[in-house]
Amino acid sequence: MPARFMLLIAVFMFFVAFVQIGILTVAFDKLGLSAQSAYLLFMTILVGSMINLPIFDMKTEAGKTRILVNVGGCVVPVAFCLYLIRHHPLNPAALLAAVCVVTLLSWKVSRGLPGIGIGMPVFLAPITAAAVSYLLDAKNAAPLAYISGTLGVLIGSDLLHLKDLRKMGAPFASIGGAGSFDGIFITGIVAVLLA
Repeated sequence: MPARFMLLIAVFMFFVAFVQIGILTVAFDKLGLSAQSAYLLFMTILVGSMINLPIFDMKTEAGKTRILVNVGGCVVPVAFCLYLIRHHPLNPAALLAAVCVVTLLSWKVSRGLPGIGIGMPVFLAPITAAAVSYLLDAKNAAPLAYISGTLGVLIGSDLLHLKDLRKMGAPFASIGGAGSFDGIFITGIVAVLLA
């Protein structure tokens, strides 16, 4: 636990440094957030990454695996996606298409890693989300990239690979993984910066 806490502090300091030089500010500005709102969102994700909520138990080859949902890596990003959908004039067909493309890619390239969970190449989903979003709706590429990157990775990498956990024998698995430094947060921010 102390090692994870130290890692969270290091990640926080890393991202605060980026905010200070403007990189995350640019990403959040593209999404229509003020600097204060961006800090609040980031802090909520950071704190939420330490909270896992149990949702159900799944029978596995080794007994059972408890499925959890990570607040910082799943609940908060999904809530922010809903906020973006409500506050941006996104074309529903473009939104569905972008999410489907990133979901399919994430499902295809992610793999079960014993002792770790489900993993995938970090920058593949954000690059795809940014490119697809720009092609489908250049005017709203930033929010579309965040939404498709975030939901695409959650659905394709986490939800569609739940069945693979039956063979891994882990006592628990968390949808949204490690939260703030999880691929979901990185995917959303990098996708926005590239869009």
